[in-house]
This record gives sequence, structure tokens and C-alpha cells, in this order.
Amino acid sequence: MAARPELARKVLLYWMDGMIAFIAVAFTFMLIGLTAMGTLSRERAILVGVLLLTQFAVFPFILRAAYDDKPRPTVLLAVSGMVMLVSITLIPPGLGTSTWEIVAGLWLAGLAISVPWRVSVAFGVALAAITVPLAVYVSKIAPVWALLGEAVTLVITPLAMWLWVWLWRTIKEAHESQEAKSRLAVAEERLRFARDLHDLLGHSLSVISIKSELAAKLSAKDAGRAAGEMSQVRELAGGALAEVQAAVEGYRSLDLTLELATVRATLEAAGARCTVEASTDDLSPAARALLAWAVREGATNILKHSTATRCAITIDRGVLEMRNNGVKGPQRTTGSGLRGLSERLTAAGGTFSASATDSGEFLLRAAVPA
Repeated sequence: MAARPELARKVLLYWMDGMIAFIAVAFTFMLIGLTAMGTLSRERAILVGVLLLTQFAVFPFILRAAYDDKPRPTVLLAVSGMVMLVSITLIPPGLGTSTWEIVAGLWLAGLAISVPWRVSVAFGVALAAITVPLAVYVSKIAPVWALLGEAVTLVITPLAMWLWVWLWRTIKEAHESQEAKSRLAVAEERLRFARDLHDLLGHSLSVISIKSELAAKLSAKDAGRAAGEMSQVRELAGGALAEVQAAVEGYRSLDLTLELATVRATLEAAGARCTVEASTDDLSPAARALLAWAVREGATNILKHSTATRCAITIDRGVLEMRNNGVKGPQRTTGSGLRGLSERLTAAGGTFSASATDSGEFLLRAAVPA
């Protein structure tokens, strides 16, 4: 039912509609029988029948207002309450006290699913104060038994109806929670893919841009070297395409050793002397992959946002530090690349920071569980 809340709603409502219809038919035949026996006049039987059927006809609308979270059906509750009060004064002694109990209990049930419980309790006490004396007077039973019979009905009927509505709301909330969970999973997957795509293409496109500029400058001075740079551009473009395809398929990964060598070569080609001191033998494959992403993003930021001439990369006991002297102006650390890298590391139980230091350098620090 949780997977199909509308079906659950129909089952619960139609079940209650069927019970109300059954009670209405039973009371109709009761009135016909009493009229045929001469216990009840035809006119009075018709009036009582109209009142009872009105009571039963209004209730399904009150029930649906509670199920569909619509505004409180104040008018319907008022009409139902007036019909109930008139009914319990017109029902003759021959019908017994059970009729009063059902009419009063049904109205109180409609009230219980529409207003706060304190209001329902107050009206329940007031109804008991009306129906118990009538039951004692008409049926000539002991006040204790009359009070017990009325109290049981005025408690059980509203409580059962409230539980019926609570069951539906629980099913509905469970379904909405499942839908929200599904939407959140889709949103997280889209965010992950966007972050991975940025990490993959941001670095490759930055390197391609640097090498293309270098090739353009060398084209007039050293055609052979320029051709070599453009060949590397072509290889980088092909590698970027392969990485994007692998990311789409969900099977891409980075090799830390290869990434360190690539970043070092790329930074030196861009004019920044790069030193690497890495101790990675004791790291797990997952930790190595995370640090590889951090190295790539750090190099991408150096190429795009700094004028660095020196860069030092150290890795020791799962802690990566990338320092460069290319700080220029106020540093922003909330870009999508750094933000995505921070989210990736935090989700894996690591830490991340990226900021300017007092010595005028920019320090990217990433720590992963070894």
C-alpha cells in the first residue's frame, strides 16, 4: 500500500463508506418494522429516517476532508451535530439506547478527525451528559450501566475513526518520504556527476589551453617543438574524451603516481618549477584515488588562478600539501572545483582546506584515512 497510496486511500474510504451504508440500511429497515408494528407513527418514522439518513450522508464528506487534508468542514460538522441532537430527542423508547449511541458516536467520530483532541473530549463529555439521563429514563436501567454503555461507544467509535485516518496519513507520509528519498538520491547523483565532470575536464582543458598558447608562441620560432606541443594537445584531448566516457559509465579512476608525474610536467611546461616528495606505499587504493583527485584539482587551480613560479607537493601518511607562490589578490576558496573536492574528501572521512598563508603562499591541504 505504501507504494500505491491512492489505492490505500480508496480501500480505506470505501470500506468506511460500506459500513456507513450498512448501518443506514439497517436503520431504515428498523424504522419500517416499527412502523408496521404500530410502535412508531408513519410521520415520526419518516422524520427520524430523514434525520438519520442525513447524518449518514454527511459523514463521508467529513471523512474525505480529513483524508485529503482539506480545510475543516465546519458547516458539515454543524449540520451533522444539529441532526444528531434532534434525532436523540425524537427516537422513541422502543428503539433502545443503541440508536442514540451510534448517532452520537458517529458525529463525535467526525469531530475527532477534524479538530484537536481536547475539543473532542469536551464534546464527548457533553454528549454523555445528555444521552446518559435519556438512557436511564427511557430504558429504566441503572445509571452506572447507562454511563458505561454510552462512554464505551463515545470513546471507541471516535478512537477507531481516528486510528483509521492515522493509518492513512502514515501510509501517505511513508510514500512521500520514499519519493523525497528518491529525489534526493537523483539530486546527489547529478551533483556527483557534475563534480566529477568538472574535475575531469577542468584539468585537461587547462593543460590544453596552456599548451596551445605555448605552441602558438613557438610556431614562429621553433616549428618542430610547436608541432610536438600540438601533438600533446591532441593526446590530451583524446585522453579527456576517454575520461569523460569512462565517467559516464561509472568506471573511471585516477592513478596517484601517474597524476603526480603529469602534474609536475604540466606545471613545469607552464613555467612553474615543481618538486614532488610523496610517500604513498602505505595508502589504500581508495586513499590514493582521493589524493589523485586533490592533486589534479590543485594543479588546475594553479594553472587557472595563479602566477606561480614554484610549487611543492608533499604526501606523507595520507596528508597532501600543495604550496605555490602564485597568490595574487584576495583568494576565493568556494569555487565549484574546490567545493566538490571538499565534499568528496569529507564524505570519505577526510579533511580539506585551501587558503593563503602568512608567508604569502597558497596552501592546499588534503588528508585521507590511510
